Amino acid sequence: MEQRVRVHKARLGGDEFRVIRPTPSAARLALRDDHHWLSMYVDRAGAEQLVALWALAARSARSLVHLPIRAAAVPDGAGSGGAGSGGGGEPVALDLVLVHQSLRFPTGAWKEVRSRLDAGRPQTTATPERDFPDEDAVDYGRWHHRSYRDQLAFGIAAHTLFVVGSPTAFRERGAALRGLVDEAPSFPHRHPDAGHFCVELDPGPWSRIRNRRRVPASLHIQYCAGWRV
Repeated sequence: MEQRVRVHKARLGGDEFRVIRPTPSAARLALRDDHHWLSMYVDRAGAEQLVALWALAARSARSLVHLPIRAAAVPDGAGSGGAGSGGGGEPVALDLVLVHQSLRFPTGAWKEVRSRLDAGRPQTTATPERDFPDEDAVDYGRWHHRSYRDQLAFGIAAHTLFVVGSPTAFRERGAALRGLVDEAPSFPHRHPDAGHFCVELDPGPWSRIRNRRRVPASLHIQYCAGWRV
C-alpha cells in the first residue's frame, strides 16, 4: 500500500518528535467523541487512507501518525439511530493520532508539539499489500487474558484521539479494519437488507462504557459510500 505523506519534526525541550501526516486528498474521514462512544466515518478513499496509515503506524515505532480531520463534517444523517445518538451533549470533533506504546509519548504535550511542527517534507511510503494477518489467523481468545499485553489504549488530549498500541496490537486490529476496504464496498449488494458496514475497536480486555480517563471505550468506524454533507 502506498501513501503520500509529509514528515514533520518538532522540538520540545531536549526532545525531537517526528510526525507523519497524509497529504491533502479527496479522502473523507471524520471523527467525533459522542460521549458514550467514539464515532468515525470514512468513504471509500478514506477507508483506503486509514488502512494504509494504520499499516504505516504498525511499522513506525518512532513516529506519530496524525490525521488532522477534526474540521471535517460528518455525513448527512450520521448518528440517526446509530453511533451518534447517545446523548450527553454535542459531539466533539477530533483529530486522530496513532502511536506506539514504546514511544511513551506524553499526550499532554501534544498541543505544544503540534504548534511547533515544521513545514515537513514530502515522502511516499509503502507497506506490503497484505501487512495484516487474516482474521481467522488472529487468536481472539488471548485478548481476554489479563496477561495479554498487545491491547490498544485510547486517550484524548487537545481535541485529538490517541490510539496507542504495540506493533502486534495494530496489526491484529488491522485484520478487522481491512474489511473497510475489502468487504464494505460490496456489502450493500451482498446484504441488501442489512444496515451499514462498520468495524468496532475496543481498548484493553476490560472495556466499560468509560475507561479510567473518561474516554469512551469503543471506536465505531462506519463505511459511508454515498457521503453527503
